[in-house]
Amino acid sequence: SSCLRHARSRNYVSESEVCKLESVSLDFGDYHPLKPITVTESKTKKMNRKGSTSSTSSSSSSSMMDPLSSVLDGTDPLSLFAAAADPVTTTATMDSTRKKRDKDDSSAVGTDFEPWSSKRGEILARYTTTEKLSIVSGSFSGKPTTTGSAVSEKVRTRLEELDDLEEGSQKELLNLTQQDYMNRIEELNQSLKDAWSSDQKVKALKIVIQCSKLLSDTTVIQFYPSKFVLITDILDTFGKLVYERILSMCVENRVSLPDNFSPESVNDTAKETCLNWFFKIASIRELIPRFYVEAAILKCNKFLSKTGISECLPRLTSMIRGIGDPLVAVYARAYLCRVGMEVAPQLKESLNKNFFDFLLTFKQIHGDTVQNQLVVQSVEMPLYLTLYSPAIDWILQCIAYRAPEVLLTEMMERCKKLGNNALLLNSVMSAFRAEFIAARSMDFIGMIKECDESGFPKHLLFRSLGLNLALADPPENDRLQILNEAWKVITKLKNPQDYINCAEVWVEYTCRHFTKREVNTVLADVIKHMTPDRAFEDAYPQLQSIIQKVITYIYDFSLLFSVEKFLPFLDMFQKENVRVEVCKRIMESFIKHQQESTKDPVILNALLHICKTMHDSVNALTLEDEKRMLAALINGFIKMVSFGRDFEQQLSFYVEARSMFCNLEPVLVQLIHSVNQLAMETRKVMKGNHSRKTAAFVRACVAFCFITIPSLSSIFTRLNLYLHSGQVALANQCLSQADAFFKAAVSLVPEVPKMISVDGKMRPSDAFLLEFLCNFFSTLLVVPDHPEQGVLFLVRGLLNVIQDYTWEDNSDDKVRIYTNVLHLLSAMTQEAYIYHVDKVDSNDTLYGGDSKFLAEINKLCETVIAQILDHLKTLGKEETLKRQSQLALYFFNTILAHGDLRNNKLNQLSVNLWNLAQKHGFADTKTMVKTLEYIKRRSKQPEMSHFTDLALRLPLQSRT
Repeated sequence: SSCLRHARSRNYVSESEVCKLESVSLDFGDYHPLKPITVTESKTKKMNRKGSTSSTSSSSSSSMMDPLSSVLDGTDPLSLFAAAADPVTTTATMDSTRKKRDKDDSSAVGTDFEPWSSKRGEILARYTTTEKLSIVSGSFSGKPTTTGSAVSEKVRTRLEELDDLEEGSQKELLNLTQQDYMNRIEELNQSLKDAWSSDQKVKALKIVIQCSKLLSDTTVIQFYPSKFVLITDILDTFGKLVYERILSMCVENRVSLPDNFSPESVNDTAKETCLNWFFKIASIRELIPRFYVEAAILKCNKFLSKTGISECLPRLTSMIRGIGDPLVAVYARAYLCRVGMEVAPQLKESLNKNFFDFLLTFKQIHGDTVQNQLVVQSVEMPLYLTLYSPAIDWILQCIAYRAPEVLLTEMMERCKKLGNNALLLNSVMSAFRAEFIAARSMDFIGMIKECDESGFPKHLLFRSLGLNLALADPPENDRLQILNEAWKVITKLKNPQDYINCAEVWVEYTCRHFTKREVNTVLADVIKHMTPDRAFEDAYPQLQSIIQKVITYIYDFSLLFSVEKFLPFLDMFQKENVRVEVCKRIMESFIKHQQESTKDPVILNALLHICKTMHDSVNALTLEDEKRMLAALINGFIKMVSFGRDFEQQLSFYVEARSMFCNLEPVLVQLIHSVNQLAMETRKVMKGNHSRKTAAFVRACVAFCFITIPSLSSIFTRLNLYLHSGQVALANQCLSQADAFFKAAVSLVPEVPKMISVDGKMRPSDAFLLEFLCNFFSTLLVVPDHPEQGVLFLVRGLLNVIQDYTWEDNSDDKVRIYTNVLHLLSAMTQEAYIYHVDKVDSNDTLYGGDSKFLAEINKLCETVIAQILDHLKTLGKEETLKRQSQLALYFFNTILAHGDLRNNKLNQLSVNLWNLAQKHGFADTKTMVKTLEYIKRRSKQPEMSHFTDLALRLPLQSRT
């Protein structure tokens, strides 16, 4: 049988012609698929009452009436666009939306208002203490009330409970650390919610009164702002609970009140409950809890009268005048502004009155009472004044929100007139619009210079000014003078922490408006201040921020690295994780902004150093994600390096990179791809005709890949790179090197494990192996045989490996691979192969269709067919019949496409396979019918008449 041909001879050119799609000439006329669609508006008369539609007069005068447009009444969505273009309607709608927005502007707070919640965390982090705190805690046991008692009894009990709260029944917890104190407050917040949900309203009120009393205590004064934040959280919770409770009483017939309800729509029960709360609060004896608890439920006035809130705000503002301690008073004002902005932002007058009241009492801050208190607590004046900042900042932010320029100027003038006004000045700079401050930068610098040295710290004033100048630009002529004035003060700061907090802010201003010379000077100054006593160790966040600002503004890297203090600045990051973080930021910036590839030695050396830092941080504990991220950044850099036509220099760079980044596998993979690309670039330049020099260079590239691939751990990465590099070697006429790659791939196949890790999950490897082998076969078609090895030595070697590989029992991959081998062998018998590698003679040329060569291929075909048939026999058991049917049809199609069916043995085999596929009723009838039709169609083609006989021998079995 070896003299019989197994594979049919193919004429690839004519086959390709036959398979081409039929070309049809198209007359487009006016039609073009990409032309914009024009909508013709159809005007329809309204339906008449009886429901009969009157005829439609459409601009595309059609005799038929369009049933859809008649129902839509001419308002189909597309016609709406046409209507929208009508200027009359457009302006009308715009006017109404503008009015609505203006109305909203005055009554609601927009997204451009920074909410209190965003300031909470900052205050809690900044105002801390190590001293011991105390808290008075009531015995909130909540006596059980008897349900059967008369109403008068209940009232008496409630009044007694409230008195009980004011007089005794409290124990003081002393010596709490700050954390204990915060936990205790959190417990109170929780017990408030619990008391409320278990309907113990009096107990809830007790808790709130108890908490607000804590705000009159300033024994640990530097913790006061944080205490205010924690306790007003509880007050906010209470206010929300009361409001929602009363709102829920207004639900009638399951319909709740709209957002903008009027007091008239509130029922009497809800109003009475609401009044009851206000009366309860009015009976609290002490001023501070009475003020805070009423402010907390200010919103509930909406249930009682339209003017309730606007009448309450001025009264509450005046109540604050009764608070003696200026710090306690200013935070009470801040709370009132906070509630006011939430419930009635349109009542700006009360907010302004609140602030001007504060200005009147401002001189109290420097009075004797305060001074004595500070001596007792041994707190310095500058520290004491910074405690006011959060409150005054907030009050000013509320007033300045969408305020006219005139009002801002008036307030600024008022502040100017007060002596020792640094504290106010700072808050003005924090709260007012950045544009307002930037435009008057020189005025502010003048005012800062006049401030008293012993008061509010000057460097904080410059920091606040710097924050504004980072957001808005000052007048151009003042820019250098502003920098000089600010830096004169900043550079004199002795405390490294104060210094770096200011410098960090002003670096942005410098980068934004000046050249690399000024930036270099500033960086040098920072290094000078932060290096003594390793002060930089406590300032990593600020130093990181400085680097981030510099690379945000200077993203031309040749310019950046010519700032001579930039790399010495990086040396201050001595803590490894911070250093790596900074390197990552720099590399991200480089990859984002570097447009064209570079060979600038300054950039290369600096970035190699930075990438090396990232690479060296990798150890056994580094997470896979982190490794992936670092590798991606280093790869981004490698791709951007190009020495143009100096290919040897490029290869030297890749060799150096390989030695530097050997621990990151994705980087090695990238280097192999880059070197392969370099070899192909060389081939392109030489147009495939290598000189002795370029041939040697290409071999050097190939050698680089050959010795790098074994160091990779992922087996499929190695297999694919062996194949890819072999293809590159072949393309560059390095035949023995290509053979070496392919042999290495063949000998690696047995090592493929049954399961491999894909994205962290274990998956069976056979699908990946199948895909790889199919790719490998298509390359093997064009690989010429080695003169000293046998015929098809690589194909035989691969077949032996596949034969010995232990496949899963339930897998048919081995057969699928063997059928693919048949496709390969069939292609190898052709006179001219379907594709070639330029300047490489494949076996079709080498053997020239020699009969011995063809006989060898036929022998191989028989061996492979025998293997497939053996496998089909093993699938004869009940549970594997479906698989047998599918594989039989698969093999049948292979013979049909590639086999020479004039060979009687093959012809008989195909008939047997056809019958086997249908034998047990698992074949898909549709598929079988279509296959048969295809065979009949083929039989009409020239030299295919033998398909007619075949078709007659292939019966279609019915399902039964």
